[in-house]
Amino acid sequence: MIASLTGLVGHAGLDSVVVEVGGLGLRAHTTPATAAGVRPGQQVRLATSLVVREDALTLFGFATDAERDLFEVVQTVSGVGPRLALAMLAVHTPDALRAAIAGGDLIALTKVPGIGRKGAERIVLELRDKVGTTQPVAAGASLTVGAPDWRGQVSQALVGLGWSPKQADDAVERVAPLADDGAGVAALLRAALQVLGR
Repeated sequence: MIASLTGLVGHAGLDSVVVEVGGLGLRAHTTPATAAGVRPGQQVRLATSLVVREDALTLFGFATDAERDLFEVVQTVSGVGPRLALAMLAVHTPDALRAAIAGGDLIALTKVPGIGRKGAERIVLELRDKVGTTQPVAAGASLTVGAPDWRGQVSQALVGLGWSPKQADDAVERVAPLADDGAGVAALLRAALQVLGR
């Protein structure tokens, strides 16, 4: 199994990163925050999980080992595939997701597009005893505003997660003051998701 990738970023899309490793460009699907935090030519290390299906091999990449580990754990729940697991980590940090599951916080879980009340209840029932409320977070990619178009990055990420362009733009405007205070793209995306999940 491919546990991690270390190399130069060849391309960073909305929800994927191509890492150049030994002459090969390996595409890893990521959360929008992780993709927004890297730039072409930058050296990066992604923790990875390889999902094997009958018709495809799909690589998923994460800024930290903690994200990758939680991504794999939540997929043990019936009905939770890799795309939904990735959406959960796009909406919540690993610690927040563990706390929501351990604490039975159905409202927090249903903020994830694709998870209804029954799905949230199933996740809590099956994972409550398997996840701790906190785990130390390994050092990962530094996610900062960096690019001048943080509004576009956050807005595109929200649209990619299922919200309409208008909803995304409204949320971006609501969190704009945080950018003035120096918040990174990842923090701005989480704040926008909280606005939309009200």
